[in-house]
Amino acid sequence: MAHLAFRAGTLVLRDVDDPSILPEACQWDDRSGCFRAPASAYSDVVMAFFRRKLDYTDEARAYTELDDGLRVKREPRPFQAEGLDAWRRNRFRGQVILPTGAGKSYLAQMAIDLTRRSTLVVVPTLDLVRQWYDGLRAAFARPVGIIGGGEYGIEDLTVTTYDSALIHMENIGDRFGMVVFDECHHLPGDAYRFAARACLAPFRLGLSATPERTDGRHVDLDWLIGPQVYRQDVIDLKGDYLAEYRVERVHVDLTPAEWDEYEQNRQIYRDFVYAQGIRMSSPSGWKDFIIRASQSADGRAAMRAWRAYKQIAFAAPSKLDYVELLLHQHRNDRVLIFTQNNDTAHTVSRRFLVPVITHQTKVKERSALLAGLADGTYTALATSKVLNEGVDVPDANVAIVISGSGSVREHVQRLGRILRKRGDKQATLYELVAAGTAEQFTSDRRREHNAYR
Repeated sequence: MAHLAFRAGTLVLRDVDDPSILPEACQWDDRSGCFRAPASAYSDVVMAFFRRKLDYTDEARAYTELDDGLRVKREPRPFQAEGLDAWRRNRFRGQVILPTGAGKSYLAQMAIDLTRRSTLVVVPTLDLVRQWYDGLRAAFARPVGIIGGGEYGIEDLTVTTYDSALIHMENIGDRFGMVVFDECHHLPGDAYRFAARACLAPFRLGLSATPERTDGRHVDLDWLIGPQVYRQDVIDLKGDYLAEYRVERVHVDLTPAEWDEYEQNRQIYRDFVYAQGIRMSSPSGWKDFIIRASQSADGRAAMRAWRAYKQIAFAAPSKLDYVELLLHQHRNDRVLIFTQNNDTAHTVSRRFLVPVITHQTKVKERSALLAGLADGTYTALATSKVLNEGVDVPDANVAIVISGSGSVREHVQRLGRILRKRGDKQATLYELVAAGTAEQFTSDRRREHNAYR
């Protein structure tokens, strides 16, 4: 009789009479004298035995069934019910793609209620750990564990970060029958994918608003979690389930002095790149520039020039003058001001006397600042990238993007921060672009999403 066990993130199979029935993931391990597979192959292995009505002993599975589910149930929105049903019909595996503010976390709670298996929720940030922890404790009448941020407590419902999941999954991967990967576009990275492979959970749910990755690895989500089973975008839900919104791209002219400084520094950078024969359009272009820049005085000057001309485009005084106008115009609103880097966020904070949240801001302070924005203590908040992803800011209705990357995901996530519906709320996103600079091309790239058409 075949025997299954979980060992360090892998599935160990012994005494298999007919190896031909095993899934392709199962490979013979000469060192251990047995077949091995990633723990994620557990469901396929069990189904292979089940289909052929073969007996086996299962010591791999250590997860439990939950005696109770949601203690408070509300009528799901139509797209939440449709997404859950599509996931169920795909054998409780797959990705559900919904925009920020559409209620992905409640869909996950309904999925946990449906499967009634011990569940691990994996999220990218400690802010989201706190948010999911609070949500699960309110939804289910049971304790909720946390792994990450200095805490290590496992319960039948547990929340962890991707970093902590990577570290601990080889030891805890058998404890959960269901795993929820929030912001699942992080999962196909070189390291995080091993957390999915070392997890035995047969039931898998991936959640994201923008799963596509620039490196194309989002296709790996199909085997790490399951295929996309349901999708709705911002444009599909605005008005009925998300706030109505408008997007205004504002081209700000640099002053002659700002433009001269921009051009001088950009030319220093470009001369160095040309002299070194570096092709910045190639995959290794940026890496080559950093290496060469560190090897000579001219290179270090080129790096300083690159930073200088970028910072002019990111936070020219002309841009900040326009931010002042917008803050006055929206003085009765709740405003989020997004920047590309911490320096610009702190510059905004000092000039306009608004609080700032960066990756260095402690969790308790972040919570207090967001609560202050909600109750009107503050009418504006500056941030770099911390609030891009997942954090719930339901009272914000205006976003001012002073600077950012060319990432479509980042730009859509920033829009999503102001789209949570509340009454007849009207949301507005302003995107400030330094006219005539390379930032124009960056803006064009990040707007390649139907939310901006």
